[in-house]
Amino acid sequence: MSDSKNAKALREMSAADLTERMNELAAEHMKLRFQKATMQLSNTARVGQVRREIARIKTVLAERG
Repeated sequence: MSDSKNAKALREMSAADLTERMNELAAEHMKLRFQKATMQLSNTARVGQVRREIARIKTVLAERG
């Protein structure tokens, strides 16, 4: 999904859904970091993708106040 479509989809979600999604991504990010540290991660780009998606969610939540 492209960035603009992703941000648009995030803006349509409720605050509770965004918070739940952010928590899921935070858990995935931690798991990916451990896999990277133990040399078990094959797709290292996923770490950055998850980090950026968390940032997008935080931005949308901040825009709402």
